[in-house]
Formats: sequence, structure tokens, C-alpha cells
Amino acid sequence: MSSSSEGKLQLMYIFPNLFTAASAFLGVIGIIASANGQFEKAAIYILLSLVFDGLDGRVARLTNTTSKFGAEFDSLADIVAFGASPAMLFYFTVGHKFGKLGALFCAMYVVFGAIRLARFNVMSTNSEPSVFIGIPIPGAAVVLTMWILTYLNYDFLHGIEIGMLLGLGLISFLMVSNIRYPSFKKIDLKKANIKKVLIGLIIIFSFLYLYPIESTTFLFTLYLLYGMIRGCYTIFLKKKN
Repeated sequence: MSSSSEGKLQLMYIFPNLFTAASAFLGVIGIIASANGQFEKAAIYILLSLVFDGLDGRVARLTNTTSKFGAEFDSLADIVAFGASPAMLFYFTVGHKFGKLGALFCAMYVVFGAIRLARFNVMSTNSEPSVFIGIPIPGAAVVLTMWILTYLNYDFLHGIEIGMLLGLGLISFLMVSNIRYPSFKKIDLKKANIKKVLIGLIIIFSFLYLYPIESTTFLFTLYLLYGMIRGCYTIFLKKKN
């Protein structure tokens, strides 16, 4: 192989990692924004991190440049973007009102997120492609971020801080639980009813256009509850049989 071809190949491996680096960078900027009281900006940075996090893996697969380094780098970036950044956003908006207890819950979220990522890396070769074991940390981060955005946009919600703190604890537990969540990575469009899927997507995008914060919060909270309800139903069936 010529030196120019080797150089191009190395550049191809760097390309998807740039998206990972961007995700981590936005996570750090989000932490700084939260510390400066710019909560909506911090939330936007976290959501943008989600976009870059989704792109890095897809770009790596499209260019056939997946690597062990990329997988490890992605996990480390996720700790910053979806662990520390949402935790700091929660602490500076709600958690600080509970003193040490609020700090404990925020730290617990980050630690459990790290455990979730470590478990995923160990189990990734044996796991089912259609499901996640425990809610993935990007999903947990989006749920938490959207809860905070909704809280900031509606004054009548001020007073439910204890409920939000308990919600943070629940999300932390769900990340390390054995509850299964759909991954949507491998949807069989051949088996799906395209007409129903299209109508459903049009309705969803219409609500997202009209009520972006409320609709996103509802959808991700529904996703969170779906896994819990499904898990309880599975346990109930096992006991019944």
C-alpha cells in the first residue's frame, strides 16, 4: 500500500472521531453554561451532543472505520456529554436546593451512567441488537434535559422539585437495571406497514413543530415509562405461569 493510501486511511479513521470529540466538547461547554446560569443554552448543547453522538457511529460504519479506540473514545465522551453535563444542569437548576442530597443524586447519576457504559462495552458482542439492557445514557440525558426545560418554561411546575429529584434517582437506577428498552437500530421496514408508519411520523413531527419542548418531553418520558411497564408486565407473566 502506498504512503498516500495509508494517509487517506488514517484520515478516514480520524473523521468519525471528530464527531465524538465535538460531542465531548459540547458537553464541557454545556457544563460551563450551566455554571453561568445559561440553562437553556446548556440544554441545547446537550441535545446537539446527541446529534454528534449519533453521527460518529454511523459515519464509522459507513466508511468501514470502526475501531476499538473509537468505541472507547465514544464511551469517555458520553460520560462528559450525557453524564456530567446533564448532572450539572440539574444541580444548578434544581439539585442545589437540596444541598448535599442534591449533590449526591447528581453524582449518583454520573456514576451509574459510567457503570451503564462499562456494562454496554463488555456485553455489546453478546447483546440483542434490537434492545438495550437498561436505558442508554444518551436517552437518560435527553429525558433529564427535557424535564428541566419544561420545568423552566412553566412557572406552575415550580414546587415539584422533590419529584424531579426522585425522577433523577429513578433514571439513574434504570440505567443500571436489566429492564429492556427498544433500540430502533434495526427496524425491519419490509414488515412494517409503511402507510401507518408515515401517518404516525407526520402526526409526531406536527406536534414537534407546534410544541417542540412539550412533545419531546412527552415522547421521551413515554419511552422511559414503556420499559418500566413492559418489565413489570414480564415479571407478572412469569409469576402467573
